[in-house]
Amino acid sequence: MDFLSNFLIDFVKQLQSPTLSFLIGGMVIAALGSELQIPESICKIIVFMLLTKIGLTGGMAIRNSNLTEMVLPVLFSVTIGIVIVFIARYTLAKLPKVKTVDAIATGGLFGAVSGSTMAAALTVLDEQSMNYEAWAGALYPFMDIPALVTAIVIANIYLKKKHSAADEYLGKQAVAAGDYPSTRQEYLSQKQSADNRVKIWPIVEESLRGPALSAMLLGLALGLFTQPESVYKSFYDPAFRGLLSILMLVMGMEAWSRIGELRKVAQWYVVYSIIAPLLHGFIAFGLGMIAHYATNFSMGGVVVLSVIAASSSDISGPPTLRAGIPSANPSAYIGASTAIGTPIAIGVAIPLFLGLAQAIGGS
Repeated sequence: MDFLSNFLIDFVKQLQSPTLSFLIGGMVIAALGSELQIPESICKIIVFMLLTKIGLTGGMAIRNSNLTEMVLPVLFSVTIGIVIVFIARYTLAKLPKVKTVDAIATGGLFGAVSGSTMAAALTVLDEQSMNYEAWAGALYPFMDIPALVTAIVIANIYLKKKHSAADEYLGKQAVAAGDYPSTRQEYLSQKQSADNRVKIWPIVEESLRGPALSAMLLGLALGLFTQPESVYKSFYDPAFRGLLSILMLVMGMEAWSRIGELRKVAQWYVVYSIIAPLLHGFIAFGLGMIAHYATNFSMGGVVVLSVIAASSSDISGPPTLRAGIPSANPSAYIGASTAIGTPIAIGVAIPLFLGLAQAIGGS
């Protein structure tokens, strides 16, 4: 009962906090038909500054920390990103009216990380005075990239097998009709098509070039190899929460606009978008607790790991998946993520895992 009461108290506090209140405010004014628009260029600058700040924090922390302490959380981050994709492949993809390739893309987006959700979690931890490793934000790419790579590889393998089966059937029909390759070039072209494999490095490269990860990794590198403390304290740190509140407002308006897209696809995406963030978060929480007892990974770090697992990419993931799985329906995976997944991650997952950590840690 103490945990439930603490969770309800934290949930109400979250509703009143700038992070969630601006998100809800954005949804409300969008529902009322407001024509308020914040230029996309401004949003890009805000995202860049937020993720650069998180990267700087992580880089400076890694520079002054024991790298062996990061091994287990990093390993668990990679594992979670991959596992989430397989969960979608063998649960969501099996539901009625859900296309397998769309389910895999959705799993990839939910396995990838939302920089804004992570920023919101770090802000809440600071407000609650819960200690966490400053490098915890640097777990972002170790979950994000494996999830996107796994989704694209699995989707392409699935599509290749599907096309191979169709080609084999047509080939047998052609052979039965006596229709063989007429030239060596035609034969080699067919053989090359059959031997075509999914190349992983271009997918990784595409992810690394994405705006979110680029900003994050830039900040990480600057924090590691330079001395950015003065500009960090005078500019990035003070501006962080104000910029985050604006981004939450934008995300709220976008979330409401995406709800209509879910009507175009199977309603199972709504169920998945509600359950999946919490399921992924609980898996990460369990693995985080193993790291906590094995390497003294802080309870705040466990919360960060759980929240980034509960989040779904809203910046770098969609364009990467559009390029890597062009046959997938963006209305399915982006609508599920933005309209429902992100509000669940911010509004429910953050107070849930924070309350759970406080109950276990006794704080």
